[in-house]
Amino acid sequence: MPSSVYSAAVTGMSSEVVEVECDAGTGQFYFILVGLPDTAVQESRERVRTALKNSGYLFPRGRVTVNLAPADLRKEGPAYDLAIATSILFADPNGLGVRYHELAEEISSSLILGELSLEGRVRPIAGILPLVCAAKAHGFLRVFVPRENAREAALVDDIAVHPVSCLADLIAHITGTKRIDSYRAPPLAHQEDDQARQREQHVDFQHIWGHESAKRALEIAAAGGHNILLNGPPGSGKTLLAQSLASILPDLSVKESFDLTRLYSVAGLLPPDQPLMRIRPFRKPHHTASYTAIVGGGSTPRPGEISLAHHGVLFLDEFPEFSRAVLEALRQPLEDGSITISRSAGTVTFPAKVMLVAAKNPCPCGHFGSSLNACVCSPQSITRYAKRISGPVRDRIDLFLDVPCVPLESLQGARQGEPSADVRARVQSVREVQRNRYAGTPYTANAHIPSSLVDRMVRINPDARAMLIAGIERLGLSTRAYYRTMRLAQTIADLAKEDIIGTMHIAEALQYR
Repeated sequence: MPSSVYSAAVTGMSSEVVEVECDAGTGQFYFILVGLPDTAVQESRERVRTALKNSGYLFPRGRVTVNLAPADLRKEGPAYDLAIATSILFADPNGLGVRYHELAEEISSSLILGELSLEGRVRPIAGILPLVCAAKAHGFLRVFVPRENAREAALVDDIAVHPVSCLADLIAHITGTKRIDSYRAPPLAHQEDDQARQREQHVDFQHIWGHESAKRALEIAAAGGHNILLNGPPGSGKTLLAQSLASILPDLSVKESFDLTRLYSVAGLLPPDQPLMRIRPFRKPHHTASYTAIVGGGSTPRPGEISLAHHGVLFLDEFPEFSRAVLEALRQPLEDGSITISRSAGTVTFPAKVMLVAAKNPCPCGHFGSSLNACVCSPQSITRYAKRISGPVRDRIDLFLDVPCVPLESLQGARQGEPSADVRARVQSVREVQRNRYAGTPYTANAHIPSSLVDRMVRINPDARAMLIAGIERLGLSTRAYYRTMRLAQTIADLAKEDIIGTMHIAEALQYR
């Protein structure tokens, strides 16, 4: 009789349950796999046949048909191998000596995931976290996952996770010969050590001489999640400052950590020894990277660098050197916190709530306005260089900061600066204030709130509002820049532990425009 077991497919950031049906009939041997499988799934026929043989099981001798339902959902990757092998064994009346209907209740409440080796071992797969989330959402009681994926799968509560090492172990468990104990996640104490060790790799503020105004701007950016552009000649310290920003970012909340882990699981970038992302990402793609690598996409849409910087920093060095298409693609994620990729097969939306840190030279040679080196660029080339960053992209940046070279004589006997740990404590405190302020909304930082919330929740005294309007008009900025400056001033007020925006906060916010 036909058998059915259950697996799942990743579609963007979500998952869908896939029913793996098998019918083993009589007649001339023929093995067909249907249900819109891609090449990797089609190749599972040979992997499954060989794995069954090397695990001590006989493959059905007649016609074998495996259907992956729903048939209109494209199936990709090797995650169905274990489910296909299990379904075949239970469909063959001579396979296990156990009738499918005798075990149907346990099988129907289980979801099976894993790639098979030719020896019958179970290999890890990408996207385990969203797959297990889908299993829980559809009411499954247990999941069978590769042993290497068990720690990641155990992040989902209220569902039993059974780590599987080989096909024979899974079959023994289902038939009752030898049970596989459910996985118990170890305590997260050692992950705190990993978190501290990763932070040690970042540049500490106290090791950067001078640049006090730049450090102040970075603290404001980190406290409110604001985008910032660093402008200065080569060697002025723009890259060093940007890298040091990672050392003062606030800790991830539990929800942010889970969302980020899910994203990296889908991308297949979750380290095997780190089942939960605890550090905000700091992504720094090169300006020669392709559009797909940065924005995301491909025949099977995958997250790009913009999405991989979710809840963290996207550092774009040599900002004007990125392609025009990439720069314009930043507009949606910087405004909405997500990026949508459309293909003929469908549309996928990935999260992209990023803090953009861009760095650029003032001109193609980098020395325009420098007192140390003469600029060799023509006025026309300087203008063209500046126009590579369009007005709409500039409009989405909150802080513009000039980073001059630090005079060498000022480095002699310079005092060590404030350590990043102290700055991070202030940033963390301000983020808590913002979480409390926006409780009940999906927003946690000043930079992310929409204009409607700015008018309703941001308090500003009349003199400060008049100064803001006058400054926006004098600088010729847009309405979007008005609201961004208001959000920035709110962060400055939060750092000063003041509830109402005053003229001093507006004055500092306007100077960054």
